[in-house]
Formats: sequence, structure tokens, C-alpha cells
Amino acid sequence: MTPLANLLLETDLIRTFVAISEFGSFSSAARQVNRTPSAISMQVKKLESQLGRTLFRREGRAVTLTPAGDTLLAYARDMLRLNDEAVSHFTQPAIEGKVSFGAPDDFGTRFLPNILRRFAATHPQVEVAVSLSSSEHLLQQLADGNLDVSLITGVRDGINDQLGDVVYTEPLVWAGVRGGRAHALETLPLALAGLGCCWRHAAVDALKDIGRSFRIAYTCENCQGQLAALLGDLAVAPLPESLITHQFERLGEVEGLPKIGEYDIRICRSDDMGKAASAFSDHVVASFKTL
Repeated sequence: MTPLANLLLETDLIRTFVAISEFGSFSSAARQVNRTPSAISMQVKKLESQLGRTLFRREGRAVTLTPAGDTLLAYARDMLRLNDEAVSHFTQPAIEGKVSFGAPDDFGTRFLPNILRRFAATHPQVEVAVSLSSSEHLLQQLADGNLDVSLITGVRDGINDQLGDVVYTEPLVWAGVRGGRAHALETLPLALAGLGCCWRHAAVDALKDIGRSFRIAYTCENCQGQLAALLGDLAVAPLPESLITHQFERLGEVEGLPKIGEYDIRICRSDDMGKAASAFSDHVVASFKTL
């Protein structure tokens, strides 16, 4: 691969590259940038050809950055930030104020960095106070007037189905540690969140529908606690497809586990939002279309 002279990197290629690096797979990134996985693959090949470097290592369905990819990522984020900042300078009115924003715990590393980074570039005078908790608690905080905007999780025809507006949809899948044996136990051990978690209810209902014997072995409101149980090969868990990294493997019909279905990320808003909160709400919705 030979770099081209006088090369200008396209914003679309850079945005796709960042999405893949943050979500760890071509399929997850494809949903974020509204392209097919094959189109994503072609974009990566084009970018690698232009730069003369291999940017990703393929490890099954997951991908990781090469040293060259790590180097590009810092530049890529700066490029997108400057692009968004330049556009907003001419298109967005200056807004000041404070926004109280809630999101589920596991969003802290998956979605928030990109959302907050882009909003800070376009609205530097707005203070954002972030609260991470369960969807159930966030909804109560919103009802009590302690939050302006909140993201929650829900499943169709299930928990939180009629609340807010859907901004993102992703499959829920069974996961266990790579090479583990927890899924082979006669009574399936589960690592789940609390009773108000839509992932928990969808997974339990799916197991009951096929009559699979199970027990709840570990509970933790924070997703990291579930992942710890998986890494110890102590349980399996229902997780978003994008969380299946090289440490884990996706389990399914071969292991006698049923399909769970999809879950939604929904945005809920206070009835009396100010300008800053309204701008932030619009930004969150847009962010899920351009991650």
C-alpha cells in the first residue's frame, strides 16, 4: 500500500474508522453510520490504501487497532471535533446553561465519550451534569424533576416499550467467556442486572419459553459486574451484540440457548426543558445517527 501525494482524508472515511474503533466490529459500526458491512469494509480498505498502513487486526468478528490505527485514532477524533466545531460556529446560536443528563451505567464507556465530546465542541458554554444509574432509577429522577434528559433501555412489547423515542436498536445475544463451559451446565447459571432491567426480563422470558432450566447466580446493577462473572466462567449473560469482544464468545442454538431479540435505547425528556437541555437532547439524537 502506497500513500498518495497531496492526500486529503474524507470525513466519511474518518467517521467510519472512529466508529469501528469504538464499537469493535464492522457490523456494529455499520449500523452507526447507516451503511452495510460490505460498504464499511470498502471504506476501510480505501483508507488503509491511502495511508499505506494496516489499521485493524481481524480477530473473528471483532477487530482491534494496529499501532498505526492507534496513532490515527487521536488525529481522527481531532478532525471530527474540529469539523463539528467549525460547522456549529456558523450554524448554531450561542447557548449557555446547565443540563442534567442521565444514562444507564454501561453507556459510560460505550456511548457517552462520543456524545459529550461532540457536544462540548459545538456548545462549549453549556455545563453537562451526568448521572449514571439503572433505567428504573433514571425514570424516577426524571419524574422528580432532577433530570432534563435521560437515555433508558427498553424492549418492544416489554419494559419501557411506550416511553420516550427510540434512538438506537441492537440485538441482545447470549455471551460467555471464550472457551468457557458455564453454558454446558444442566442448570444454566445467569449473571443479570436487577429486576427492572429489560435485558434481564427478555432473557428470562426467552429461557422460560423453551423450558430451559436456569438459576440466577450473580446480580449486579453495573454491567461490569456481569462481565466479571463471565470472565470467571461462572455464568452466561444477555448482552448487546456490540459488547462481545475477543474475550467473549456469542452463544446460541448450538449451545441450546434461544434467541432473545432486540433492545432499544430511548431518549426521555422533561416537559420543561430550557434551551440548553433542548439543544443537548437534539444533539444526543443526532449522535446516535453519526457515531
